Amino acid sequence: MSQNDTLFGKIIRREIPAAIVYEDDDILGFKDIAPQAPVHVLFIPKNVHIPTLDDASPGDAMLLGRLVLAAAEYARREGLERDGYRVVMNCREHAGQTVFHIHLHLLAGASLGRFGTP
Repeated sequence: MSQNDTLFGKIIRREIPAAIVYEDDDILGFKDIAPQAPVHVLFIPKNVHIPTLDDASPGDAMLLGRLVLAAAEYARREGLERDGYRVVMNCREHAGQTVFHIHLHLLAGASLGRFGTP
């Protein structure tokens, strides 16, 4: 498997369908196929493959910031900022990462409660 042959790489190349809700030159946002909240959107970099947050370097800081800003822009556009939303990035299997192409989750649409112990 090549480094860009993840599920998300195939979505970026439009080889498999996704419910795309946000796109700019660098970031793609689409609905999660197994949502954990009424609104669950994933934001991924389109032009750079970084498997996990641990693989990011200081040179990726701007891209990581753009992921967060894209999620915030989408949340404002959809009116999610009124009640609030959560953004989460999982790193590796034990944290729940299942696709090894860095991505940011935006969750909203219900009371999400506080983080607790596993």
